[in-house]
Amino acid sequence: MRRVARYVTVVGGGLLLTVSCAWSGGGSGTGVRLPPAPAGVTAAAGSATSVHVMWNRAPGGPEAAVYEVYRGEVKVREVPGPEHMVDVVGLAPSTAYVFTVRARNTDGRSGPPSAGVRTTTPTASPADTTAPTRPGRTRGDRAGSRSAELSWGPSTDDRGVVSYDIYQGAARIHTVGGDRTAAVVTGLRPGTDYAFTVRARDAADNVSPAAAPVRLTTAPGTDAGRATAPTGFRAATHRSDGAYYLDLSWVPPRADGVITEYGIHLDGRPATSLVWGGPGPRGRASYSFYVGREAGTVHRVRIRARLPDGTWGGFSAERSVTTAP
Repeated sequence: MRRVARYVTVVGGGLLLTVSCAWSGGGSGTGVRLPPAPAGVTAAAGSATSVHVMWNRAPGGPEAAVYEVYRGEVKVREVPGPEHMVDVVGLAPSTAYVFTVRARNTDGRSGPPSAGVRTTTPTASPADTTAPTRPGRTRGDRAGSRSAELSWGPSTDDRGVVSYDIYQGAARIHTVGGDRTAAVVTGLRPGTDYAFTVRARDAADNVSPAAAPVRLTTAPGTDAGRATAPTGFRAATHRSDGAYYLDLSWVPPRADGVITEYGIHLDGRPATSLVWGGPGPRGRASYSFYVGREAGTVHRVRIRARLPDGTWGGFSAERSVTTAP
């Protein structure tokens, strides 16, 4: 038997979900929690025969031991739980594909699939054996203690650049589309030295030489992740049917990937986790929630985002509001 508990709130035309909790019960009556569906899944063609799939950590629930990546109904890759991206290769050029991701826990039970994401591979160029030129000068700025902002000069290619791959040392950690010349890297450690390089790829999977490495040191861990905090945070109250609600709005932090989960702290304690039931807004977001029926109560509230790498970003500024009589 499998049961799912879910609380749903519709806000401003978007669907916000309190974190779902799914579990499975056997004849012994012992419940086993299943990992929820991963959020923020994206798929982008890396070449005419490959697609780069990325996703966020499955929100709430137990940590995933493995992520399963599906092309349509076919499982094509398994990825260790700490990783959140993979290249699916051996695809056909000029073909539309739908990808989903499922999380599997340590006892081998898989949770529900993510929402499907669609992408189309570009046309193949069999005669293309020329790699893109080396990307231009790469620049890097630390963005607090746990993230960095990178930018580089565009590459050129006789058939067009499809994607840029970002490496940390020898490991590829991120991919962006060929129309991008900047990226935000999160999940870094405070006070640590890093070296990043960038390579360009075309539709025939020709890879450019690496750009000159950019080296930077993240800030000591004293900024509480301010560079990854939501900005423009506002809080107000309203009364409806004798009850009071907090009305929050904010601008999501800069991050490559989709931010779908937020944690709200009220009066110094966690109040609720919110998961967007679909792509989260990249512009100003808003949410309202119940805080009681007593007038004249002062509340302190702040918010933070779950970043695409699975870590929590920094807290927004704290706001104080009073339920008006």
